[in-house]
Amino acid sequence: MTAISDTIRLTTAQAIIRWLSNQFIEIDGTEMRACGGGFGIFGHGNVTCLGEALYGVQDALPLYRGQNEQSMGFAAAGYTKQWLRQRFMFCTASAGPGTSNLLTAAALAHANRLPMLMLCGDTFLTRLPDPVLQQMENFDDPTFGVNDAFKPVSRYWDRITHPAQVIQSLPAALATLLDPGDCGPAFLGLPQDVQGWTYDYPTVFFEKKIHRIRRISPDAAEVADAIALLRAAERPMIIAGGGVQYARATTELTGFAEAHQIPVVETIAGRANLLNDHPLNIGPIGVTGSDSANAIAEAADVILAVGTRLQDFTTGSWTAFAKDARIISVNAARHDAGKHRSLPVVGDAKMALTALAGALDYQTPATWVDFAQSERHKWNAYVAENVAYGNRPNSYAQAIGVVNALCDPRDRVVAAAGGLPAEVTANWRTLRLGTVDVEFGFSCMGYEISGAWGARIAQVEREADKDTIVFIGDGSYMMLNSDIYSSVLSQKKLIILVLDNGGFAVINKLQNNTGNESFNNLIADCPTIPEPFGVDFEAHAAAQGAISETVSNPAELGEAFMRAKASDRTHVIVMKVDAYEGWTTEGHTWWEVGTPHVSASAKVTAAHEDWEASRAKQRKGV
Repeated sequence: MTAISDTIRLTTAQAIIRWLSNQFIEIDGTEMRACGGGFGIFGHGNVTCLGEALYGVQDALPLYRGQNEQSMGFAAAGYTKQWLRQRFMFCTASAGPGTSNLLTAAALAHANRLPMLMLCGDTFLTRLPDPVLQQMENFDDPTFGVNDAFKPVSRYWDRITHPAQVIQSLPAALATLLDPGDCGPAFLGLPQDVQGWTYDYPTVFFEKKIHRIRRISPDAAEVADAIALLRAAERPMIIAGGGVQYARATTELTGFAEAHQIPVVETIAGRANLLNDHPLNIGPIGVTGSDSANAIAEAADVILAVGTRLQDFTTGSWTAFAKDARIISVNAARHDAGKHRSLPVVGDAKMALTALAGALDYQTPATWVDFAQSERHKWNAYVAENVAYGNRPNSYAQAIGVVNALCDPRDRVVAAAGGLPAEVTANWRTLRLGTVDVEFGFSCMGYEISGAWGARIAQVEREADKDTIVFIGDGSYMMLNSDIYSSVLSQKKLIILVLDNGGFAVINKLQNNTGNESFNNLIADCPTIPEPFGVDFEAHAAAQGAISETVSNPAELGEAFMRAKASDRTHVIVMKVDAYEGWTTEGHTWWEVGTPHVSASAKVTAAHEDWEASRAKQRKGV
């Protein structure tokens, strides 16, 4: 046994990496490292010291070379989503712009409650060489720098100013990363000189430690209050969010719903909580939802919200529910459990649903269940028609339908910003639980390919024979596509569908729907572009090492998809879709956007008045 008095002299960077490599987690009875490795781009702010430390642990903490710091953060988010937040990746970037490029990724992780560790270069603590390359000089506060910008988008933030500090900071950061209520990104600023300074660390600090995700037991009084409210319900429903999957509570959700015959609707993050054909799955809810889910949401008198932060796309900017409907919110995060006068049940979703099921003697009226299921049957018929193809322009929905019919049930689907999150959420028919990743917490263009790369790294660790499938528009592709190259280099195959509608078509649709003329969204509508032309996406993807092809219609897409399934390398399929026709026109609640209260355009004024007409349905915080 190691004596408490034993020490080992290490640099700060070496201590960080040695400690990180000895942190394990137990998942389904198996021990594995909590940190699956990292993504890194080296610069003068992290290569000499942190790079030296990482070199010696390549087997324990594999380091994936990034092409862009923002995309590294997206990949880390995709990785931890695939692992249901039980494991995470670190990102390391150099001081200055390398680190600031991670800011958007940190915001994505924060909004989506995802663990990600950032190990980032910082300015010299001694200030002797100041001002150094890429340093921001704040004249009245020399301690204030670029890395302070991460404070609003980090759940844990620290600047390491002495080697001994990591003895306190590392466990605190990891506790945040693994905490179900406060989960989110952790940021450690590493001054370039401090990284190389040494300290005699207690050897026991580096002993192997096994962590477990804490399950928070709900308060008995809160459970009792929730049961009393549910017993009185005439038209109850369950909103199942992403937290159900993170709590590994899909079995408990299904069992609870079946035992009491309560209809279930899914949020965007909660897609794939139930199988598509489950009789109590009434569909996705909200702005990007289904007529069926929104119909029961409008009529429900008691809403059991499980593992959701109730963002505006779920609540229709709080117009989706009756104003007198009561909400019970089960959430590990106190902040989320109390929104809109919800009756809070603060705790783990698995434990809370088990506690509720054990004490609730209640059966939903059959007339309510019949109504919900009849609405879902109507929605199923709409989706079947919506994804069908023939004598109509190519559309997102058709592409989704083709892939849905041909993919393996365990394949993972990834989408993010633009029109595809709505189209995937509305039209994808879940074949297996936990197989859909639609990033709409931060709705970040560019997440699609990078997040899928991270997801594929995680997928290979457990289901290497399945595929990660990306739906991406041409706008998001142009925003960030370099991880096509990363996926080929690392031999982490992706199937990427690039659906080209000539620009930012979904925002053009919003522009038109609010009475505005098309302007600066579609490439053809940009007055600063004298001669518009499209990108050769097939050639571009091929230049990054991918197999690529262009198809003309959904039938050809299906044939290409099967070739991609058989391929052993990242395969990119390009198809043009119509920018105006083919959108999913049903299933949308109201959504609050800012519209001009006055305008010289009669169309804009009329659209504003029409938009505002639905505001009367909005719950004002109660």
